[in-house]
Amino acid sequence: MRVFHDRLISVEDKEWILDFIMELLQKNFRSTLTKDELFGEKKVLFSDILKLEASNILYEEIKDPAKLVKSLKNYLEDYNSGDSTTMKMNLVLFDDAVDHMLRIARVLRQPRGNIMLIGVGGSGKQSLIRLCSFLYDMEFKQIEITKDFGVESFRDFIKELMMKAGIEGKKVSFALTDSQILNETFVEDINNELNTGEIPNLMNEDDMNIINNDMRPIINEMGKEETPDVIKQVFVERVRANLHVCLCMSPVGDTLRVRCRNFPSLVNCCTLDWFSRWPEEALLYVSSEFLKELDLPSEEVRASLAKMCMRIHTSVEDQ
Repeated sequence: MRVFHDRLISVEDKEWILDFIMELLQKNFRSTLTKDELFGEKKVLFSDILKLEASNILYEEIKDPAKLVKSLKNYLEDYNSGDSTTMKMNLVLFDDAVDHMLRIARVLRQPRGNIMLIGVGGSGKQSLIRLCSFLYDMEFKQIEITKDFGVESFRDFIKELMMKAGIEGKKVSFALTDSQILNETFVEDINNELNTGEIPNLMNEDDMNIINNDMRPIINEMGKEETPDVIKQVFVERVRANLHVCLCMSPVGDTLRVRCRNFPSLVNCCTLDWFSRWPEEALLYVSSEFLKELDLPSEEVRASLAKMCMRIHTSVEDQ
């Protein structure tokens, strides 16, 4: 499912692979489960989100989806009540959003876990990354575009992230959207980092001296030889394990296709998650959530307004 299903871009293709999986289950395992039981409203879900505060975190089946949603809402409240400098999020956790969140969480919990989220702007990609980063106590980072921001500024930013991940051992999630890519060199550098954990000519002599000095206690604790090659190898391994690249790309136009062709590590080293158009049920749920606090004449009016908002949204998408 994660390897093939999430990469598919159309509802028809996704339905085809679900039917194919059902065919294989019935043929090879004589399964009596129905498609609705596995992939329908009560589909099978796995995550460790319900056990994050336990001493022994387990990646296990979630048998109570309502409990999962309640837990995520609690984490969202904790996020919004935290640091005053943190951007507050007003998320509505409908089923499709929760599904995408579980996929992102599955990637971020793994060493060398990187992800590319593909979908039009406004589909909630960055917000879900922020919340997932908060769940796993990761430092969420994004570049801030200014008029003077260029390749050198970007490289300095990436260098800082690599130092945090490699020397300090901090878990960092770095979100980069296609609107923030001011120069294709940005993508080339990310491609190199994904592929090898290094970016050519990023570290100068002073940077390498800092790495060699600050990594020595870590090397000693690991019982390894304190040679420059070993220090560099361990530093790179820690960067690849702790720095999680989260790319948010739009499928509109040829830009994404060209980048994936020119920089193959974007595909080879990232888990892909395609954000399809939100279904009408999800849009109706979102509009109902935003309207539930309003003082309206009746519940019938509230329901009618929710449907109207949903239809306005879908009509704009269809244009």
